[in-house]
Amino acid sequence: MPLPEAIALATATAAGRPSVRFVLLKEVERDGFVFFTDGGSRKGRELTRNPHASFACYWDRIGKQVRVEGRVEPVTAEGADAYWATRPRGSRLAALASSQSGPLATRSVLVRRWQQLQRQHAGGGVPRPKGWMGYRIVPSAIEFWTRGKDRLHHREVFRRTRSGWRRRLLQP
Repeated sequence: MPLPEAIALATATAAGRPSVRFVLLKEVERDGFVFFTDGGSRKGRELTRNPHASFACYWDRIGKQVRVEGRVEPVTAEGADAYWATRPRGSRLAALASSQSGPLATRSVLVRRWQQLQRQHAGGGVPRPKGWMGYRIVPSAIEFWTRGKDRLHHREVFRRTRSGWRRRLLQP
C-alpha cells in the first residue's frame, strides 16, 4: 500500500471552522499519535488556538479504516530534533525553505530558496527551523471500521473514561 501512514488530519479554528489535509503519521506511542509540521502553518496556528484534532486513515485494499479524536499537545524540542535528524536531507531543506501555508508569488521563488539553502548547508547539517515541531494527539476516542458484505460494516469505538477504555459497537 502506498503511504499507509497517510492520515487525513482535521483541525478547527477557535470559532469551530474546520479544515482537513493529509499529513504523515510518524509515531504511535503509548500516549498518542505523533505527526510533525511547521507550527506557523495553518494547522499549527489552529492547534495553538484550539488544541483538539481528529484524523482518519483508510486502507481500501484491506477494507479497514481507523478514526481518532482527542486533545493535542506539542512534542518536546528533543523529540522534534530526533525526528528531524531522520528526515531525508532534501526534505529538511524544503522545510527550511518554506513558510508553510504562506503565500507564494511563484514556484520558482521557492525552488531558488531551496537551491540557495542547499549550497549554504553543503558542508554540514540542516538545522531544524525554530517553528518546525511535532504534535501528539492524545486520544479520547478511537474507532475501528471494517468493510462488510452488503454494507454491513463492523464498527466499534473505544472511548477513554476515568476508569479506562470503554468499547461500544456502532451500527454501520
